[in-house]
Amino acid sequence: MALFHKVLRGTYILRKCSKPTSALHPFLGIRFADYSSSLQKPVASPGKASSQRKTEGGLQGHHQKEVALDITCPEEKPDVSFDKAIRDEAMDHFRRLKDEIVNHWKGPEGRPLQEALLEQAKVVWQFRGKEDLDKWRVTSDKTIGGRSEVFLKMGKNNQSALLYGTLSSEAPQDGESAHSGYCAMISRIPRGAFERKLSYDWSQFNTLYLRVRGDGRPWMVNIKQDTDFLQRTNQMYSYFMFTRGGPYWQEVKIPFSKFFFSNRGRIRDVQHELLLDKISSIGFTLSDKVDGPFFLEIDFIGVFTDPAHTEEFAYENSPELNPRLFK
Repeated sequence: MALFHKVLRGTYILRKCSKPTSALHPFLGIRFADYSSSLQKPVASPGKASSQRKTEGGLQGHHQKEVALDITCPEEKPDVSFDKAIRDEAMDHFRRLKDEIVNHWKGPEGRPLQEALLEQAKVVWQFRGKEDLDKWRVTSDKTIGGRSEVFLKMGKNNQSALLYGTLSSEAPQDGESAHSGYCAMISRIPRGAFERKLSYDWSQFNTLYLRVRGDGRPWMVNIKQDTDFLQRTNQMYSYFMFTRGGPYWQEVKIPFSKFFFSNRGRIRDVQHELLLDKISSIGFTLSDKVDGPFFLEIDFIGVFTDPAHTEEFAYENSPELNPRLFK
């Protein structure tokens, strides 16, 4: 009876679990049927009784092993250590901080100083996989109630980024916004250890270099400086990029001296030179008031030094507009 009670207890534990193990449950069912049928058999001959006792002894040993198994229910959740997660995250940030310090002592971006100073061209962004798309974000006038849509995906053969969507200049019916119709693609600000803001140093270059393919629409190229001042969050430097359309790629070269200063989308009378040692992000904006589909395919974005370009600043200032420059 004790053995019978253990078998029943084992089957009860299995039934409590939502998903019993397929290997153990049928095995217990077969053994339980054999054992219950052996209890109902009449008394056999002495020769058969000895073999029956051996069989029952073997069954008893098997049942004791099966009942003694540690049966875990799938409903049980694994232990999650919150302290361990915080410790691992902190160790990862300290490891990244150590690498940044070592690379800083070696030179710019971990390269020897002589190699960095002699560099004439540099690819800053290229698109060869999903990890390259994660460095960018897209936005449109949907944030203010507009109807423009913009998407970003990998191009053919994963060799470019394809920015596409639909532009709509219909103003939102909210009684506040009178104008609408823009789509943009903006690079994410690079982050270091402990989520510190990093910046790009392009002070040794004088020209922005892009390889693009568009549909003939004009785009605005925007560059933002790294700043922590609240009043400068909407300030940027911009210049136009005209695409030709058609199936052929075009190489666009824009000197940094051509970028003009603007604030909240308005070109300022007082112009300032773009400081290239603290660049935080770059973006592309479409807002030509032509409703309909659009696309812009980008191969890479880089900077280089054009020895033929000697202009420092393309825009004039006067003592009336900016007296600080003439003191």
